[in-house]
Amino acid sequence: MNRTVGRGPAHVAPGAGARLRRGLAPAALALAVRRALSVACVLAAGSLAQGQEQGAAPPKDTIFARKILMGAIDMNMDEIETMITGGGKLDLAEGREHADTISIMLMTFPHLFPPVTNQWTANADRDPATDTYASPDLWTNFADFYRRATEASKIAFEASRAKSADDFKARVAELRTACNSCHAAYQKTD
Repeated sequence: MNRTVGRGPAHVAPGAGARLRRGLAPAALALAVRRALSVACVLAAGSLAQGQEQGAAPPKDTIFARKILMGAIDMNMDEIETMITGGGKLDLAEGREHADTISIMLMTFPHLFPPVTNQWTANADRDPATDTYASPDLWTNFADFYRRATEASKIAFEASRAKSADDFKARVAELRTACNSCHAAYQKTD
């Protein structure tokens, strides 16, 4: 295909498109068509997303997101605690990786508590996925909650950098204490 490049976009010589179509094998033509359709779908989806309001997520969606995040933190903590308790075998590199992941998640966690999600109602019939168990005290004492999450994140980060199994285990014990004290202060159990 002859291309001449000037100051503007590349130009295709007249008739090159027809030569290109005749020269493509059926598989290559099918691949080109699939790629073109994929690009068209991406562009169409992008224009649909641009038409949506860019406001805050609905409160139930935010509550669900933070529950997913807490579930992932809990899963990583379970992996660590399984390695360091009972008959578990500590793989320090893997444990540090889990601790690093927890540290990152805990940095994000307090940002999933906008005031609009302060929806606790005692004795309510709750949907475990989208209804909150966060105590209203969390929003009253948000600075303390934020500080606790930040401190727990730092402890998890320190565990992720532990040089020895003993240091790692000590940091994990601190992290468990930090998590439990925050839950005691700001999580309803009803």
